[in-house]
Amino acid sequence: MPIRLLPQPAPAVPAQGQPGADPRGGDDEPSTVRFSGLRLVHAALRRDLARLPNALRLLQPEEEDKGEALLRHWTFMTAMLTCHHEQQDTRIWPIVRRFAPELRLLLNWLEADHHNLDHSFTRVTTLVRIASRDTGSAWPVAYAMEDLAARLETHLRIEERQLLPRMERVVADGSRLGGLGELLDLLRVADGPGTADALAWLLDGVDPAEVDRLLAECDDDVARNWPHWQATYQRCTAPLWGPGGGAEDGFGEGPGDAPGTVLGIIAD
Repeated sequence: MPIRLLPQPAPAVPAQGQPGADPRGGDDEPSTVRFSGLRLVHAALRRDLARLPNALRLLQPEEEDKGEALLRHWTFMTAMLTCHHEQQDTRIWPIVRRFAPELRLLLNWLEADHHNLDHSFTRVTTLVRIASRDTGSAWPVAYAMEDLAARLETHLRIEERQLLPRMERVVADGSRLGGLGELLDLLRVADGPGTADALAWLLDGVDPAEVDRLLAECDDDVARNWPHWQATYQRCTAPLWGPGGGAEDGFGEGPGDAPGTVLGIIAD
């Protein structure tokens, strides 16, 4: 069953110096990564869609536990994608439509494509469930993953190159809109991934200096528990692609992006 975010009130877009703005922001460097929640989800999806097909191809008939772990990870990733789409459709796109009405046709297309992608991921989930138990079907299912990754990449690039630059101009500095803190708040009221799993997945492979900046957007409880969540996540996922798999993949890396960085995700 698709994971649905609970209805949320329309968010305000606070300006600096108003409630909701980060008072720690300086003139030289912003204290938060703008739209960090969106950027992190995009980068994590790219990272996992690059390594899951190969992990599936390497699956051996006697590795039932690894097959189950692959299925769990794919299902988790799909749930995060669904929550990400609903965050955009119900909270972010209405704000952008209000302040940048010239983008409404693009936003309508993106919203429709969200539904198409969600259905495609659901169909591939069925195939992954079969391949996790029958390794003879692993290769064609891996190709289906790669085809879906190519479709998703087109969608992500449109958001990053046509939408995020415009959002930079219409959303005030210091706003939580599209940020990591807002995303975690939404997940807490969603019938979906827990905060610990989501944060560990999002920050897998991110440079430690950037992790510190991103955790500054979260509450004290999240920052205090982060080391334990990270260690647990790494123990659980290491059998899938080996220790340090996230860092080796280049977090946030796409065509034209700086490896290992969130800030460079839309760099030309």
